[in-house]
Amino acid sequence: MAQPAAAFLSRDFLRYQLARVVVIMGAEAQALAVAWQVYQITHRAIDLGYTGLMLFLPGLIFILPAGHVADRFDRRHVILVCYTLQAVCTTVLFRFAWAGIDRVWPIFAILFVIGTGRAFSGPASSALVPHLVPREHFVNAITWGSAIFQLANIVGPALGGILFTLPLHERLHGASLVYIFALLGIIWFLVLVGSLHVRPGRMEHRAISKDVILAGFRYVAGTQVLLGSISLDLFAVLLGGAVALMPIFAQDILHAGPRGLGVLRAAPALGALAVSLWLMVRPIRKNAGARMLVCVAIFGASTVVFGLSRSLPLSLAALFVVGASDMVSVVIRASILQLATPAEMRGRVSAVNALFVGGSNEFGEFESGLTAQWWGAVRAVVIGGIGSLVITGLWSVFFPSLRRADALTPEALTNAELEQSGQEVRKL
Repeated sequence: MAQPAAAFLSRDFLRYQLARVVVIMGAEAQALAVAWQVYQITHRAIDLGYTGLMLFLPGLIFILPAGHVADRFDRRHVILVCYTLQAVCTTVLFRFAWAGIDRVWPIFAILFVIGTGRAFSGPASSALVPHLVPREHFVNAITWGSAIFQLANIVGPALGGILFTLPLHERLHGASLVYIFALLGIIWFLVLVGSLHVRPGRMEHRAISKDVILAGFRYVAGTQVLLGSISLDLFAVLLGGAVALMPIFAQDILHAGPRGLGVLRAAPALGALAVSLWLMVRPIRKNAGARMLVCVAIFGASTVVFGLSRSLPLSLAALFVVGASDMVSVVIRASILQLATPAEMRGRVSAVNALFVGGSNEFGEFESGLTAQWWGAVRAVVIGGIGSLVITGLWSVFFPSLRRADALTPEALTNAELEQSGQEVRKL
């Protein structure tokens, strides 16, 4: 019987997760406030898409140096610098809200800077986790990390919706109150991460060069189980994501207001949390690749149901299933990412993964806003969900090593890769 909380035997892992849960709650509440604020200023779906685009572009621009920085320098220090930058940006957003800004381009500019911080902190954070727990507890740590992320995704949007509607002061209400909460969360994060004992130091000792920087891309491209898992997430969530359009559904379709938006944003995380708690007790021991493909297909089908729904309870149920199915693929993908990658390359490979994840999430928000501007929100979500189903079918054919991936261990993943390589050699 697996130990459900084995990862928390590590002091540093416990502190890191206590830091993450608060800062993610603040970030999710802040994302809700930004989306509502932007939509109230312009009432255009495309501007909701631009909020995601501004967060995505820095990851695209800085992916190569971000991965190298995560492998070249102490990953803990990289995280601290990036979140200090985020604290400054949240302070500026608070000032905008306090002054009652009526233009969106300054908000977009700050989102670009926040995205820059995330571009560098993401690979460092992902590559830091294996240093916090023993190898035998790593999958448990990934599952707990995902569960805590989803818990924060439940509480953050709901709390953001509540804070947004509290009439505390003539100007200290709405978005400005949410931004104060987000800033306090970042300060808490900085204090706890600064207290970690782990000192991973330098993983990559070679100076910066084209070969060193591009090593992450080459490794991902040459490892089919890794390429298949992260590209499946990219295209399925890119097409099927509906998060950016939730203000439209909350206000114009379901007539639920800001608090309804908070509940809608929290529903997928609630489903993901439920599944992650189940995975603590019943971890994935076999058929990991096939389970990932099935769950991505369920994700696409549930997205279609959400797009067609005109009932708040049905919409919440569909989003619950969206989050639950996505959680399985998140755990499998994150485990493959770290277990199939050498320690000295985890920063650069994590940077490539961060680009894929950013493409599916932030750029997916832009894609959703753009298609909603063309076709309307409902059609955009329904067509995107159908697209996710098509992608799942294609990937099951294009990446047989992913389909055959069994246990989440370095040995099993290596065997799946070698089996595929042997079949390709025999065909030649």
